[in-house]
Amino acid sequence: MSIAASVATSAKAPGAVAEGVRVLRMEAAAVAALADRLGTGFEQAVHLVSEAEGGVVVSGVGKSGIVARKLAATLTSTGTPAVFVHPVDALHGDLGVMGAGGVMILLSKSGATAELSGLLDFAEARGAPVVALAGDPRSPLARRADAALDCGVAEEACPMGLAPTSSTTAALAMGDALAVAVLLRRGFGTDDFAGIHPGGALGRRLNLRVRDVMEGEDYPAAAPSALAREMIGPLARMRGTVPVIDERRRVVGVVTAGDLTRLMERGSEFLDVTVSEFMTRSPKTASPRERASAAVRRMEDHGVMALPVVGENGLEGIVHLHDLLRAGVS
Repeated sequence: MSIAASVATSAKAPGAVAEGVRVLRMEAAAVAALADRLGTGFEQAVHLVSEAEGGVVVSGVGKSGIVARKLAATLTSTGTPAVFVHPVDALHGDLGVMGAGGVMILLSKSGATAELSGLLDFAEARGAPVVALAGDPRSPLARRADAALDCGVAEEACPMGLAPTSSTTAALAMGDALAVAVLLRRGFGTDDFAGIHPGGALGRRLNLRVRDVMEGEDYPAAAPSALAREMIGPLARMRGTVPVIDERRRVVGVVTAGDLTRLMERGSEFLDVTVSEFMTRSPKTASPRERASAAVRRMEDHGVMALPVVGENGLEGIVHLHDLLRAGVS
């Protein structure tokens, strides 16, 4: 039997879907329950992390350590420098990455992980604040922390109650809540995000500008006094949209293939109708410096395929939806 056939047969096993549903609902409930337990401890944690001047060290052991790595990565990518350090490595020199004014975030399901004890001692000796994400709010870790976030769950999704499942999902969600609240407290915005994400699809979406994709100043435009017959050629060559500009190159409308088609349907005497009589007035436009992704959203919101690009001196070109999509913008 092929691997694909084996997987398909396994997926049809009695109870497989029901078990998947059970796990997902249990973990969703565990995350939802966290919201009811947020309070002053969360506010204090957000304050401590957002004010950290010496960086943030995040640590944990086992599955908690994996969640800690993700939290460190999320903080760093949203403007708060953070690094994951394994507790053993931390006590053998790696805590040198935390400068004066740094903050420590420690994760533990039990809150009694022996390996974290030395980190707590170090933090107390240095006067470094500690934020704890612990599964037991009465645990040693939670009691010694300056701010403790209760990540406890009623039970694991694992049927044996052994493998960290609901507990790690809860800790992961709490870490995301902390990171998002911190970025808002720090005033971290889209431009900041774009500055540290230059690569990949995300980088293209954030950093590509309309001017990088638009067709330039030589794109044909029409005057309001032009005749419908003069629009047939440009519309065919220019993918169905021609800007209409006044003597100062201000965009006063557009003529689209749809505009011309509707004019033709009104009668046979359409060729000598002036553009001002059938153009679309007050069209949606784009700025050459705005994000290309914003132009895509505007096109989708208003059901148009192209936007005249308007700068300080009037019309500068036009940007087409399919050019934006070909550039990887969505």
